[in-house]
Amino acid sequence: MTSPVLRNIAIIAHVDHGKTTLVDQMLVQGGAFRDNEAHAERAMDSNPQERERGITILAKPTSILWAGEGHDDVRINIVDTPGHADFGGEVERILSMVDGCLLLVDASEGVMPQTKFVLSKALARGLRPIVTLNKVDRASAEPDKALNEIFELFLALGATDDQADFPIIYASGKEGWAVTDMAQMKDEKKDLQPLFKLIVKHVPDPEPIARRDEPFALLATILDSDPFLGRVLTGRIESGRIKVGDPVKALARDGREIEKGRLTKLLAYRGLKRVPVESAEAGDIVAIAGLVEPTVADTIGSPDITAPIFATAIDPPTLAITVSINDSPLAGRAGDKVQSRVIRDRLLREAESNVAIRVRETESRDAFEVAGRGELQLGVLIETMRREGFEVSISRPKALIRNESGQILEPVEEVVIDVDDEYSGVVIEKMSLRKAELQDMRPSGGGKTRMVMYAPARGMVGYHGEFLTDTRGSGVMNRLFHEWAPWRGEIPGRLRGALISNDQGQSSAFALWNLEDRGQMFIADGEDVYEGMIIGENARGEDMDVNPPQRQKAHERARQRQGRKHPPHPAAPSHARTSHGVDRRRRTRRSHPRRDPHPQTISRSERPQARRESVGGLNDSPPLEGEGLGVG
Repeated sequence: MTSPVLRNIAIIAHVDHGKTTLVDQMLVQGGAFRDNEAHAERAMDSNPQERERGITILAKPTSILWAGEGHDDVRINIVDTPGHADFGGEVERILSMVDGCLLLVDASEGVMPQTKFVLSKALARGLRPIVTLNKVDRASAEPDKALNEIFELFLALGATDDQADFPIIYASGKEGWAVTDMAQMKDEKKDLQPLFKLIVKHVPDPEPIARRDEPFALLATILDSDPFLGRVLTGRIESGRIKVGDPVKALARDGREIEKGRLTKLLAYRGLKRVPVESAEAGDIVAIAGLVEPTVADTIGSPDITAPIFATAIDPPTLAITVSINDSPLAGRAGDKVQSRVIRDRLLREAESNVAIRVRETESRDAFEVAGRGELQLGVLIETMRREGFEVSISRPKALIRNESGQILEPVEEVVIDVDDEYSGVVIEKMSLRKAELQDMRPSGGGKTRMVMYAPARGMVGYHGEFLTDTRGSGVMNRLFHEWAPWRGEIPGRLRGALISNDQGQSSAFALWNLEDRGQMFIADGEDVYEGMIIGENARGEDMDVNPPQRQKAHERARQRQGRKHPPHPAAPSHARTSHGVDRRRRTRRSHPRRDPHPQTISRSERPQARRESVGGLNDSPPLEGEGLGVG
């Protein structure tokens, strides 16, 4: 039986530009589902946090078998990628598996920061993108303006003549149609057949096809585990052929032999499923099982290979937190994974499968520094651990710095902000306090202003919640690492204090009702508190000791029985019980270093030493020397 023609593509874009929605329609029209088969919306977002947050976190392959008019069967392997800058490492590593990409751009928003990042990585790999202008059916769509921005971006990123001569297609991923000419949109917007034809025509055959007669070799790109198969490695076969039961060996990036074994399972992607196959050949994307030691970026091949496949380096992390054992008075009440050994093993497993995460052991044997691309990425990790039953303490995020030739450099981010015109003044004022430099400011239509700024990463920690408050929830902020730049000096510290419990017990509705005027509560009534626990944010600048377990006195209850109204049940939200509890609490405070996530709740503790350290500005002065030292 003749193998179908192969095409390997990745879909890359800025967050919320419609990648996963478009993949949904490609799966439906590509025959991945039966006509009467029910399937979930955004089917590729299978991770619980992906569904709750509405974003893609992990890159995931899928495939369809397309048989267009006048074409042989074509197997199109599709890799859906994250759009948020914090998960850019997922995009970087999977581009080695594909031979082409769809650059998806929202016709209303145009080019955004992550568009620049993913396109730069694709061009560096030599890929020739297909530009897909999505959501062109919206009333606010400006496809011509977006197209001009895309062309300027290609030139700015140094695209070759072949790459800059990109094909264009106009689409509505939600409605499931695509056209090659906007002028004929009304007559031709039927389905995604024009997109499939363009992929087959423009994306070349996989380069490894020419090496099918060479020894088998595969570069591991994705690592996950299966309760029945054990460690499962996914990647593209770079040369040769492989069958179940064949002997294989694993080589590290430096050429060192890691392990020898035998292939016990070979899986191919068919729609949303991984199905067992007996053999596969160069160019196809497959998952293999049977080895215990190899990880991402290692080479799996036949016993004859002697050199590893080159693995592209991943951009380094810019932000770090310290994860340690939970030593608060509430420790051990809810979770069953509290030992430092168990926490260490879990963090190392994460760093093994997620190439953008780095874990370093600190001087304390019970604490570990975890570095990543941003607050969201680290927040997702902590939330995942909390759901798995871990109890840990985490510090506030700190920016990583470099010391080059005696000059201290810090990560600077490109921040693109879209706000209503009336709020642009307060945003510029707050960003200026954080040492941001305004690069561009122009109206973006609809009474909104778009601002582009360069700001130190340490100044942006915890600002998102304040930004939403200042813009009444209407502002949109996108951040992307820009460069390492000289230290920009002191940034003012926190402007609000904390409400700190001075007693131990259970919080009462009566006490919280009396404290509501003091600021925002982090807890609801009936929750366990202890002395030194942060229970809320003070509306003023100083810290305040409060007594949340306080009970109503007998004579006050008597007066209420005589006709006085009982205090209402406080409406204080228990942020810890929401799926975004870690993120909300991280954004609320920037100077109190302790958070204690439990499986059911997230508490925050204040230590006397920590309170002394937090006095003054945020990151008052840089460290004297050392690369990768934390600032704060």
